[in-house]
Amino acid sequence: MKKLLIAIILTALAACGGKQEKSAENAETPTVAEGAATNLTPEEQAGQEIFDGKGNCYTCHKPDAQAVGPSIKEIAKIYKEQKADMVTFLKGNGKPIVKPEQYEVMKTNFYLTKTFTDAELKSIQAYMYSVQ
Repeated sequence: MKKLLIAIILTALAACGGKQEKSAENAETPTVAEGAATNLTPEEQAGQEIFDGKGNCYTCHKPDAQAVGPSIKEIAKIYKEQKADMVTFLKGNGKPIVKPEQYEVMKTNFYLTKTFTDAELKSIQAYMYSVQ
């Protein structure tokens, strides 16, 4: 009975180890979100990394679709049309122009975006403008 139990445990551990290796392989393969830009400048690439990484913006903003917040395309379109300053908004110093009714939800994220440098915020803006 002990041998059977040990065999089951070893099999389970081996199976888990194989899945971890496979996950590590998949982690090395970059993925591009549907609708996301693929030929990015270095500034846009840095913006995407912040947007998807420490900015955690992707949880609420998708390239083509409304999620918790408006889509990246919608935000970029409105900011371009109104010649508005996205960086000022992300610093918490601008009025909401895209979905103002959702401003209170976005406002909670300013604790994070206020810690970003101007260069980081400009790269996020560049990335968002690149999504087509």
